[in-house]
Amino acid sequence: LALRAQRGDAHAFESLVDGHREVAFRLAVVITGSATEAEDAAQEALVKAWRALPRFRTGEPFRPWLLRIVANKARNRRRSLGRRSRLLERATATSSGDTALSPEDLTVAADERGHLLRELWSLPDDARLVLTCRYLLELSEAETASALGVRLGTVKSRTARALEHLRTIHD
Repeated sequence: LALRAQRGDAHAFESLVDGHREVAFRLAVVITGSATEAEDAAQEALVKAWRALPRFRTGEPFRPWLLRIVANKARNRRRSLGRRSRLLERATATSSGDTALSPEDLTVAADERGHLLRELWSLPDDARLVLTCRYLLELSEAETASALGVRLGTVKSRTARALEHLRTIHD
């Protein structure tokens, strides 16, 4: 697909990015704090990825390359607009299996998610982003490093420090 897309096949590019749209949007939400800004950032990133496709090295993983573009666009939007609102629940949406839970269980789960989001937002940006990528978006350490434009060791150390900080807050 990447080779066909590099040759100008828009349908191949569409197929290539289809499996990554949701995680790209969620990453943009985490960075911008706004669904509206995240949608715009993700769309801008897809346009930029289409234009930058000739520079994509085939044989390399596509997802981290795309997510790095999304992260950069989202950071630029956040910086330029100066907005930082709360992380939307959509960034941590749970599976449709929640519908089988009782109303009480749903309330407790929503309270716990809200508490977790408040704790995440209390962290510095670098720590919040690395934890969100690793645990909410379920990116690997390597994908997180690529998406955030940092080294693998940086992801590991930021993750460890952020988790320790959350433990001290929670205790």
